[in-house]
Amino acid sequence: MADMGNFWEDLRKQARQLENEIDLKLVSFSKLGTNYSSHKEFGSVPGEGGQSPSSSESAPLLNKTSSEHMFETMAMEIEQLVSKLQEVNDRMADYTQNISVSSPSAALLHTLQRHRDILQDYTHEFQKTKANITAIREREDLMGSVQRDISAYKNSSGLNRRSELYLKEHDHIRNSERMIDEQISVAMMTKDNMESQKKMLSTISQKMNSVANRFPLINSLMQKVNLRKRRDTIIIASVIATCTIILLLYAFH
Repeated sequence: MADMGNFWEDLRKQARQLENEIDLKLVSFSKLGTNYSSHKEFGSVPGEGGQSPSSSESAPLLNKTSSEHMFETMAMEIEQLVSKLQEVNDRMADYTQNISVSSPSAALLHTLQRHRDILQDYTHEFQKTKANITAIREREDLMGSVQRDISAYKNSSGLNRRSELYLKEHDHIRNSERMIDEQISVAMMTKDNMESQKKMLSTISQKMNSVANRFPLINSLMQKVNLRKRRDTIIIASVIATCTIILLLYAFH
């Protein structure tokens, strides 16, 4: 029975030791979250505390790696201590069940419940602090990304405007060259058509001359037809002129 009592006391001693370690770790962990928050607020106000905007903005970047490493290390240590305390509480629960199945001691149950409440409070506090620090880190990363984007945009805005002007001027030149090429193409097509028509007319004239030279009777017949047309035209013109003169003389008399 004495051995069982010593076993219980050893478990209680381990639980109290782990609780003290977790309490100290949680205090340091909470201070880390406070430092995150105050450091971010200080860096977000330009010129506060005699600091220049550039120095306040560069401070988070300088301490980012060490802070992340400290956060990860402390979180892992607390999780390990909480896990060990959970194991001790489970062993204490097994002890209370085995020591007296029918009627366990009220003092033992009260002590066990007290250690369970402490474990629950530490677990809740750890999760809350961890969530707050994670939210602060994510917000700081987001703000840093936005600031970098704004700075990059400001630095490249002038270059972008010049590039846009150059591109527009280049587009105008290309459009002008395309229009000139189209006009040259139309002129070349017109020239080709005129040359082809000239060749065709020259070929027809040559054929007509060759036919006339080959058949002189046809040539003389064509000349007689042309002479008769001229004579008929002269006769008709004379008749019309005579009739016009007669009508004018009749009208005035």
